Amino acid sequence: MKGGIIYQFKITLLAISPVIWRRIQVPESYTFWDLHVAIQDAMGWLDYHLHVFRFDGAEGRRAIDVGIPDEDNPRDAIIPGWTAGIADRFIRPGMFATYEYDFGDGWIHKVLLEGILLAEAKAKYPKCLAGERACPPEDCGGVPGYMSLLKILRNRRHPDYAEYTNWLSGQARKNRPFDPTRFDPADVRFMNPKKRLGKAVSGMTK
Repeated sequence: MKGGIIYQFKITLLAISPVIWRRIQVPESYTFWDLHVAIQDAMGWLDYHLHVFRFDGAEGRRAIDVGIPDEDNPRDAIIPGWTAGIADRFIRPGMFATYEYDFGDGWIHKVLLEGILLAEAKAKYPKCLAGERACPPEDCGGVPGYMSLLKILRNRRHPDYAEYTNWLSGQARKNRPFDPTRFDPADVRFMNPKKRLGKAVSGMTK
């Protein structure tokens, strides 16, 4: 990428300790859909569920929700993420949104704009700079389910240990067993958000 402006975000998964977080950089031209895909890929989610970005209306700005509109509930007034640019809402460093993924499990993330930077001449964006700890497995029951899962994995004598380790083998990424402590930014691969959008839109129209 030659020239241009880059937004640096820190994404923190809330209500879990030790903290699970990522630091990413994305082009200023990104839409909220593009940012959604970058967050999914950096965190390690598999984009199986709905999502929404929420802005609370601080500093006199209008509170808005951005994500995938619910055709069955038009009153919810969710702005389609692919029509809204991140630069229109993230005006300066320090501003943040909450990002909820999977309304059943209810994973809440804080998306903090850390900086607005000049792009490096030969760098490719988006990119993941840093982070800590693995993302929870999909469909594990939200924060309570995940904390229960970790407790079971720490005790090989637990009556549910074999059942859960077998289930986790089906959730393995890159043929690696689930390790809650592991994260390496070098392993992150960002998908093309336009291709992902095409699949999502076709799924909505079926």
